Amino acid sequence: MPESGGSRAQREHIPNPGTGPGAETPPTLPAQVIRAAGADTVSGAAGAVGAAEAAGAAGTTAKATQTARRTGFLVTMVLGGLTALPPLSMDMYLPALPAVTDSLSAPAATIQLTLTACLAGMALGQLVVGPMSDRWGRRKPLLLGMVVYVVVTAICALAPTAELLIGFRLLQGLAGAAGIVIARAVVRDLYDGVEMARFFSTLMLISGVAPIIAPLIGGQVMRFTDWRGIFVVLTGVGVLLTLVVWKWLHETLPPGSRHTGGVTDALRTMRGLLADRVFTGYMITGGLAFAVLFAYISASPFVVQEIYGASPQTFSLLFGLNSIGLIAVGQINGKLLVGRFRLDKVLGFGLAVIVLAALALLLMTLGVFGEVGLVPIAAGLFVLMSAMGVAMPNTNAQALMRTKHAAGSASALLGTSSFLIGAIASPLVGIAGEDTAVPMAVVQVVCAVAAVGCFLGLCRPWQRAGREAAGL
Repeated sequence: MPESGGSRAQREHIPNPGTGPGAETPPTLPAQVIRAAGADTVSGAAGAVGAAEAAGAAGTTAKATQTARRTGFLVTMVLGGLTALPPLSMDMYLPALPAVTDSLSAPAATIQLTLTACLAGMALGQLVVGPMSDRWGRRKPLLLGMVVYVVVTAICALAPTAELLIGFRLLQGLAGAAGIVIARAVVRDLYDGVEMARFFSTLMLISGVAPIIAPLIGGQVMRFTDWRGIFVVLTGVGVLLTLVVWKWLHETLPPGSRHTGGVTDALRTMRGLLADRVFTGYMITGGLAFAVLFAYISASPFVVQEIYGASPQTFSLLFGLNSIGLIAVGQINGKLLVGRFRLDKVLGFGLAVIVLAALALLLMTLGVFGEVGLVPIAAGLFVLMSAMGVAMPNTNAQALMRTKHAAGSASALLGTSSFLIGAIASPLVGIAGEDTAVPMAVVQVVCAVAAVGCFLGLCRPWQRAGREAAGL
C-alpha cells in the first residue's frame, strides 16, 4: 500500500481511475463532521452527497474540506474521549482489586475475571456495533451504547457478590464497545494513508491521559470510600461523555456509503476481510501485542503491591509513569517516524523491543539475576509499555488502510481480536497464585514472540516493500 496520503476530505476532488479488486474507490464525502463552536456545519449527509453527485460538487467539496480542517481539534478531542473509555473502565478499577477480593470474600483469580468479563464484553460488543454502524451510520449506535454503559456502570456499584459483578462487568463491556469501534471507524471515514497513522498516534496522546490519571483517581477514591465509589465516578464520566457525543459528534458516514444488507451481508463482509491474508496478519499481530499489554494490566496490581510491597498510591504512580512512556513513544511515532520510514519497519522495531523487554522480565522473575527488587521490574515494564506506542497505532493503521467500504466491520474485527486474545491472557497470569510474577512474564514472552511470527508469516513485509519499490 502506498504510504502517502492525507485527510480524506482534503483529497475528495481527486478522481480514481482504477477499477477492479485492487483499485481504490473514490472516498465518500464526510457530510457531517464534528461541529466547531460558532462555525457553520455541513448541511446533512444526504444533501451533501446529493450535491456532490449532481454537480461534481466542487463547491460542496471545498466547503467540506474547510469544515473538516476547522473541526480537526474537536474531532481529536471527542474521538480521544471515546478511545479513553476502555482504559478508564479498566485502570481506575485496578488499585481496588485487592480490596474487592477482601470485600466480596472471593479468591484473586475470581476477581480477575471481572477484568476478563469486561474485556470479553468489549470484544463481543464490537462485532455487533461495527456492522450496525456500517448500516445505520456512526451516531445512533454510539449514543445507544453510551446510554446503556452509563446505566450498567451504575449497577456495578451495587453488586453484592463477585458473580454478579462479573456479569455486570460483561454488560458494561458490551455497551462500552460502541465507543471503541466507532471511534476507529470515524477515523477511517475522515483519513487515509500516513495521515491516518499519524491521527492514531495523536489519539494515543489524548486517550493515553486516561491510564495515567485513572489509577491515580482510583487510588484517591479508595482513600475516601470503598471500591464501589470508583464505579460511581465512572458513571459520572460516562454521563459527561454521552452529552459531549450528543452535542458535538455528527454523522461521518453519508447514507450513500452505508450497507443495506442484514446479518448475512455483515457476515459476508467480515468473511471477505478475514480472507485478506495481510489484513488478518495485522489484526492478529495487534491482538497478540494487546495481550502482552493486558497481561501487564491484569497482573501488575498483585505483582507490584502484593509481591513487591508497593502501596496503592505507589502502584498508581508507576502505572502512570508507564503510560507516559507509551504516550511519548506514540508521539515520536506520529511526529518523527511515520512518513520518514516505512510503517512496517517501524512496527517491526517496536515488536522487537517488546520481545526483548518481555524476555528480560522473564529472566528477572525466574531469579536468573538473583533476587531483584521493584526498580528493575518497573524498568522492564516501562520499556515494554513504551514500545506499545509504536506497535498499537501502526497495526491499526496498516490494517484499516486495506479496507474501503467496511470500516465499521474492519474496526470491529480489529477490536474483537485484541480484546478476546487479551481476555484469554488475563486469567493465565494468575494461574500460579499471587506469590510469583513468572506467569505474567511467560504470557508476555509467548504472546510477543507469536506476534513477531504472525507479522513475518502473514504480513510478509519484505514482499510488500519489494512491490512498492517496483512501483506495483
